[in-house]
Amino acid sequence: MSDNDWTGGCLCGKRRYRFRQAPSNAGYCHCSMCRRATGGPFAFLVRVDEAALEWIASPPAVYRSSPIAERGFCPDCGSPLFLRYDDDNRIRLTGGSLDHPERVRPQYHYGVESRLPWMDCGQGLPEQETEESF
Repeated sequence: MSDNDWTGGCLCGKRRYRFRQAPSNAGYCHCSMCRRATGGPFAFLVRVDEAALEWIASPPAVYRSSPIAERGFCPDCGSPLFLRYDDDNRIRLTGGSLDHPERVRPQYHYGVESRLPWMDCGQGLPEQETEESF
């Protein structure tokens, strides 16, 4: 695999993707919607141009998670796979769904107003509060 080959997918393997460019960035999202969608204390999201993303196995199921975004997941095993904002041509893949997540380093924290008080990963990275409110 070259530095420009990236693959990933769900736990059961029925949803697989590939993209051939390094992610534009990656970070932690602490907002309550991402926590609930992933079942973890934060989401680790990797941003990629959606035009560069190819589903090489069955595409994921999609649901509207807010008035401004939708999320993709595997309907067979439940793995969360992406977050896509309506007005953005980039998609945010769940970092844990990458075959080699160790190749990506988080660069920022988003939604820090919702960060759990005991969360201490990524200290010293830039921080931003959530811009959306519903």
